[in-house]
Amino acid sequence: MKATKQLHQKLIKDCKRNNAKAQLQLYKTYCKAMFLVANRYVKDRFLAEDIMQEAFIKAFKNIHSYKEEVTFGSWLKRIVINQSIDELKKNKLGVIAINEEVLEVVNDDDWEVEETITSSMIIDVIDRQKEKYRLVLTLYLVEGYDHKEISQILNITPVASRTNLMRGKKLVKEALKTTNYAERY
Repeated sequence: MKATKQLHQKLIKDCKRNNAKAQLQLYKTYCKAMFLVANRYVKDRFLAEDIMQEAFIKAFKNIHSYKEEVTFGSWLKRIVINQSIDELKKNKLGVIAINEEVLEVVNDDDWEVEETITSSMIIDVIDRQKEKYRLVLTLYLVEGYDHKEISQILNITPVASRTNLMRGKKLVKEALKTTNYAERY
């Protein structure tokens, strides 16, 4: 574990010196995971590959700003997520803001599903939701971002993030019920 961390630190130091071999090694280490992250957002294999490539280019171009406050993988993942969302916005597939009048604050602890439901079942149902719900659900439940971070990433208010999360959870729960995954109350 310590050896892996030291290897990553050396690779990053070498990347800061524009060492192509170190860049290739970091790329090989993270490319599959970053492709999966991009594909989770854009739902298009070829577009996800492009986003992943652009994210690596951006990461290597800005690697001097990486301060090792988080792991390199987390830092890179944030770049991939931002690239993915930028692409969605550019292609007008992105988030539509909700009028503040219809927003309501939600309780994040209001969701229960049967123990037999796997995370892949939930992700499958999330993937079929409208873009505005899918993005917030993915950022919150899968990526672990809080509402303040989501609001910054998606350029919406934290209240809109909470509302989209609540509505998205409700839609996911209903979809799980129709496929007999969720508890029926």
